[in-house]
Amino acid sequence: MTLIHTEPEQRAVARTYELDRRHVFHSWSAQAELDPMVVTRAEGSYIWDGEGNRLLDFSSQLVNTNIGHQHPYVVEAIAHQARTLATVAPQHANDQRSEAARLICERTPGDLNRVFFTNGGADANEHAVRMARLTTGRPKVLTRYRSYHGGTQTAINLTGDPRRWPNDNADSGVVHFFGPYLYRSHFAAQSEAEECGRALAHLEQVIELEGPQTVAAVLLEAIPGTAGIMLPPPGYLAGVRELCDRYGILLIVDEVMTGFGRTGAWFVCGDEGVVPDLLTFAKGVNSGYVPLGGVAIGDRIADHFAHRPYPGGLTYSGHPLACAAAVAAITVMERDGIIGNARRVGTEVIGPELARLAERHPGVGEVRGRGVFWAVELVSDRRTRQPVAPTGGSSPVMAEAVRTAKQLGLLPFANSNRIHLVPPCTLTEAEAREGLAVLDQVLHRVDALVDGAREDDGR
Repeated sequence: MTLIHTEPEQRAVARTYELDRRHVFHSWSAQAELDPMVVTRAEGSYIWDGEGNRLLDFSSQLVNTNIGHQHPYVVEAIAHQARTLATVAPQHANDQRSEAARLICERTPGDLNRVFFTNGGADANEHAVRMARLTTGRPKVLTRYRSYHGGTQTAINLTGDPRRWPNDNADSGVVHFFGPYLYRSHFAAQSEAEECGRALAHLEQVIELEGPQTVAAVLLEAIPGTAGIMLPPPGYLAGVRELCDRYGILLIVDEVMTGFGRTGAWFVCGDEGVVPDLLTFAKGVNSGYVPLGGVAIGDRIADHFAHRPYPGGLTYSGHPLACAAAVAAITVMERDGIIGNARRVGTEVIGPELARLAERHPGVGEVRGRGVFWAVELVSDRRTRQPVAPTGGSSPVMAEAVRTAKQLGLLPFANSNRIHLVPPCTLTEAEAREGLAVLDQVLHRVDALVDGAREDDGR
């Protein structure tokens, strides 16, 4: 669907693009090689680009618009708060921060009954690690390869994907280990049970060889997101919790991407009966309408700082506009059954349809996910599982897949050799089927490109 812009609108779009290229420095990018899409408006599950094309947003931007775009209840809550109290210093109590903290703590598992608010997920992970180190008096943090925890200095070193490499001075106190990923098992496992057991044995060996008395925390994404949406096998998170308890190590679970409905649950760890010592969140807490993140804190850490100052803070911690958006977003999620909708659409529509697409298209190596959190792994050879693009990179096949999807009205999230399907939790069944029909056409194009490459190689 294309909307024809008036001449003034066309001039405005052109000016937006020109000013962006002249003045805006983009993240994770070679600046001279960029050609950013202008977004002019958004509503529900759709956005409109500068040429007037409507695209079904299967990226949720950066996997954060869990309640969709421009939800009127949340937009009005932000406007009302701006008229009432637009900002306040974090040392003062304000009603929206207090209420947001209550709503979050009611949904986190176990004794996670206090919230330290941040501006986003990266600084949430920074502060969680700081709290763990100060509480235990230990320097090291263990995180997995194939992970992402943010772009600030500590968070990028916690990260286990190639974006860490240019920022890694080998002095962060972070040690990486292999997590479970059965499709590309590091442990030569043949089943989820084997992968789980061997991954836990590997982690215990890393703890023992590093010296348990030196390890403050194990930090895990509940489900690694940007790195590939690799669902942990049953029992893995519980097994990590048990290892941490055995060695006196704190467990930090990063639910920045998975929290607040993305997987069809408030939080993955709660859904699996695991209570971490610290839980980090952002993104879906208010769908990114105003930047907000935080650390949910258990009793051990809270007690440690009961009578000693916590040495950290932010000017905008618990900003009233951001917290008002969180209060409204959580209210809407509960009132409208949005989390149940994400679970149902994932179970009844996305999962079964992706399984059928995987059977039809030889370029699909594996599909995996839950709720509205799915990855389609693309390969040039199913037998060898050769990816169509390297880890942390791209390829002509992936570039063409993304280009085709956008041309057909679908905005996907792509990373390495994967297309991630991460639409809003408010996605309707009709919208899900619309997006999957486009994906079917995209996969036909991928199959043709892979077949052509094989012919060129003489295979």
